Amino acid sequence: MEKKDISVVINTYNAEKFLQRVLDSVRGFDEVVVCDMESTDHTVEIARRNGCKVVTFPKGNHVCAEPARTFAIQSAQGKWVLVVDADELVTPELKDYLYGRINRPDCPEGLYIPRRNRFMNIMKKGLPKDYQLRFFIREGTVWPPYVHTFPQVKGRTEYIDNHLKNVVLVHLIENYIDDRLEKYNRYTTGEVEKKKGKRYGVGALLFRPFWRFFKSYFMDGEIRNGITGFIDSVMTGFYQFILVAKVIEHRLKEKDER
Repeated sequence: MEKKDISVVINTYNAEKFLQRVLDSVRGFDEVVVCDMESTDHTVEIARRNGCKVVTFPKGNHVCAEPARTFAIQSAQGKWVLVVDADELVTPELKDYLYGRINRPDCPEGLYIPRRNRFMNIMKKGLPKDYQLRFFIREGTVWPPYVHTFPQVKGRTEYIDNHLKNVVLVHLIENYIDDRLEKYNRYTTGEVEKKKGKRYGVGALLFRPFWRFFKSYFMDGEIRNGITGFIDSVMTGFYQFILVAKVIEHRLKEKDER
């Protein structure tokens, strides 16, 4: 079997909108694996046309990609795996950095990659603060099947310096408010299972949204993005309010059914 150094793994479900651009950005890697969750659009056709290895994970009632992540990772052949979402681009600088890094003796088993985002169709200013653990050694890595989780990597992890020019993932999704609210509803529902044991009350309904707003707006620098940064930070807090409310709702429902 041909030895493959870096496999790119992309989880998809009805991802035809950006997929061709994403696949163009990962040309030159040793392998590209598309793990599809039974798409009904042209996702699989696009992937096969571009020579990708395509595997299928049953969608069932899943509302996010995380339940399929470990299966996708283990479907790859590379010693190293780069996980890319179907709405993200890999810059040439990031590709060169990763190949250079794995050939250095001090390379850790996992790397957090900075990601450039936009909101309301405006690219965010300043250095990217959004770090994603997306590059890691394949053997022994598992990804918990819950939304907003990072993979569990056996070994040391490091953060790529966000001062390195263009060594980033570029998030294509425009994050209009309608899109964000729809995603919030799906993701908070998926996250309830992970947090259903929490004994949240009024304190969590007040503190968690405020803390996430404060962190986003002041500590993470959204204040530099003007009114869109303020709106984005408020919505970041609002996500926590919805999540805590749904966890409380789940607890009350279970109590009522006893």
